[in-house]
Amino acid sequence: MPETVLPLRNRTWPEVAHLGICRRDPEQVKLYEVDSSSSSTPSPMEGDVTDKQEDSASVCEFDPITGNIPATKVEISVSCRDLLDRDTFSKSDPMCVLYTQGVESKQWREFGRTEVIDNTLNPDFVRKYILDYFFEEKQNLRFDIYDIDSKSPDLSKHPTDFNQDFLGQAFCTLGEIVGSPASRLEKPLGGIPGKTCGTIILTAEELGNCREFATMQFCANKLDKKDFFGRSDPFMVFYRSNEDGTFTICHKTEVVKNTLNPVWQPFSIPVRALCNGDYDRSIKIEVYDWDRDGSHDFIGEFTTSFRELSRGQSQFNVYEVVNAKKKIKKRRYINSGTVTLLAFSVESEHTFLDYIKAGTQIHFTVAIDFTASNGNPSQSTSLHYMNPYQMNAYAMALKAVGEIIQDYDSDKMFPALGFGAKLPPDGRVSHEFPLNGIVDNPYCNGIEGILEAYHQSLKTVQLYGPTNFAPIINHVARYATAVQDGSQYFVLLIITDGVISDMAQTKEAIVNGAKLPLSIIIVGVGQAEFDAMVELDGDDIRISSRGKLAERDIVQFVPFRDYMDRTGNHVLSMARLAKDVLAEIPDQLISYMKSKGIKPHHTPTDCSPSTPASPVAV
Repeated sequence: MPETVLPLRNRTWPEVAHLGICRRDPEQVKLYEVDSSSSSTPSPMEGDVTDKQEDSASVCEFDPITGNIPATKVEISVSCRDLLDRDTFSKSDPMCVLYTQGVESKQWREFGRTEVIDNTLNPDFVRKYILDYFFEEKQNLRFDIYDIDSKSPDLSKHPTDFNQDFLGQAFCTLGEIVGSPASRLEKPLGGIPGKTCGTIILTAEELGNCREFATMQFCANKLDKKDFFGRSDPFMVFYRSNEDGTFTICHKTEVVKNTLNPVWQPFSIPVRALCNGDYDRSIKIEVYDWDRDGSHDFIGEFTTSFRELSRGQSQFNVYEVVNAKKKIKKRRYINSGTVTLLAFSVESEHTFLDYIKAGTQIHFTVAIDFTASNGNPSQSTSLHYMNPYQMNAYAMALKAVGEIIQDYDSDKMFPALGFGAKLPPDGRVSHEFPLNGIVDNPYCNGIEGILEAYHQSLKTVQLYGPTNFAPIINHVARYATAVQDGSQYFVLLIITDGVISDMAQTKEAIVNGAKLPLSIIIVGVGQAEFDAMVELDGDDIRISSRGKLAERDIVQFVPFRDYMDRTGNHVLSMARLAKDVLAEIPDQLISYMKSKGIKPHHTPTDCSPSTPASPVAV
């Protein structure tokens, strides 16, 4: 097995425990999370009010896929080719040192080292780096290569002053590696003036951390009757066991009304949520009678394991529902009914990185608000004012989001549009114009190209109004409509200062866009009230238009003012902004792929974004 470098040093125990490394891999450290808030098995009694309270289920709202679930981790492999030869009588003895950069401090900190490989200029290092991966963060990495002639672990004895020990270095982001074709990035080594230092090859592989997804269905027979004037309203609660003997809730079924023989709907759950990847870990299932006031009556419980459930429908998966206190009280007590497994299947749970590695490209489009409410760009009070010493809110939001998104687009060419301005020469109002002035090719080269086009547009257009979103959303939707095979996914960033003017049309555009490979990020700048934007962000209530609900939640809204750092640390403000607005993109991409039944093993189509799917309307 490859020797791995686990980034555990300088972590507190809770941080280490949260890594939750899957138990089934004997080569990895066996760590488990402990939920201190979980309770032990309830002890139900029959009879008085106190007993009924003890029978009540303390089942709160929960998300089985967050909180205690291990984070996504990637394994980075390092190879080098054509390194400098620093040794006189043999080849170099290279070693790679990885440094990570703090978001706030910007200080480089050593993360780990590979082994030393003797006498080679083309090393393939066996030891790997394991990193936590966050799509929404810019994770800067630095790889330094040394020729190790000293046995000392102190790198000060191998200084980077271009002497015989230093062989070169490369900088990149984790997103660059992951977003490269097949998650394989080649970069030239630098750091020594006047020298060709060779090439570093970096490969990212997502760790298979118990990624199966189980789908199952249960029924019950002859459950105890708990209601005086009718049959029970049963539901089940699933718990996974923890290392300390406690249990953590991981699933609730729906309530089936007025029956002692319920058939529950099939449900799906990540295997890591059900048993943390340990197939023999105990799973406790409690059966309750639902009561409107929340004091649900305990019917009984049973235990099983993932391994038992995986046998499917059989005599092994018929379980007696037992109420332990009834069993003690009543000599002739047998059980409180039975629960039978009707169906069980397991599929691999595809992740965001699976699709990226399979070739899915993320296409980024930015749309900027040029309405008059922003103020005269020549005045310092304007949201579009170009301070020579500091970026304005529009530029900061664009740079924060764009610098992360660009790592997942191979050609780094991005369409940049404006809306709400009068255009030269005739003063026509447009809600969909190219910032670079080229109607049939609105693409800009990288984030810096977008910023340059934005600055030039402020010199040529007249801010006007109103604030209409629908034309911009429909523009990107036309691109997304043309490519629905999973090879491409579109992210639209809208930066605006005002109250939306075409709410009905925008809602309709979003509902239609929810069927497409599309996500929309809205950043509100300035001090306006953004109540309408919150409505578009369907986190709490799914957006609808003409009585039709959006198939997916595709909108994320944040007000920029919430990220302004009072200390003036704009770098940290931008990092926080990017983290929050991009956090939902991976799940939104996966939800689209699932809705279309797209698995990450297709061959991506060759669709060059340099040719617009349709001309820009002006």
